[in-house]
Amino acid sequence: MTGKRVLVAYGTKHGATAGIAERIGTTLREDGLDAVVLPADDVDDVRDYDAVVLGGALYAGHWSGKAKRCAQRNADSLRRRPVWLFSSGPLDRSAEERDIPPVPAVARQMQLVGAREHKTFGGSLTAATPGLLARSMLRQGKGGDFRDPDRIRSWAHHISAELAAA
Repeated sequence: MTGKRVLVAYGTKHGATAGIAERIGTTLREDGLDAVVLPADDVDDVRDYDAVVLGGALYAGHWSGKAKRCAQRNADSLRRRPVWLFSSGPLDRSAEERDIPPVPAVARQMQLVGAREHKTFGGSLTAATPGLLARSMLRQGKGGDFRDPDRIRSWAHHISAELAAA
């Protein structure tokens, strides 16, 4: 598997999705892949990569505009290589308890780029999260870090195994 370059790109507003992308990248590297983790806004061309993992934060049922624009900007090249999509967002344990299907906006991106699979991970809203909305939600008792590192690692190992079998 050595030598396969994998891009892990992400669109995030407050950093939780970046944390998931970093964990995916670390796991892929542990599995022997050359994984590069970049913000989706910094990705102009995916042709130098053998595979792509693209993630975005969910806000009120909408996928990150940064991730969506990255997918659209690179759609032709993405259709020519293995692609996986992920979302982060639920501020509860629901993503650990069951597979959450992609929201319609993500399903459209999956179709656009020919993605193999999509996974939803829990999000994170903590005192370190910037913004008025975050502070308001925390005051209402809606917060916490619901990113499950073992679930993220497991999915990244799954991607490595698929690339090894290809």
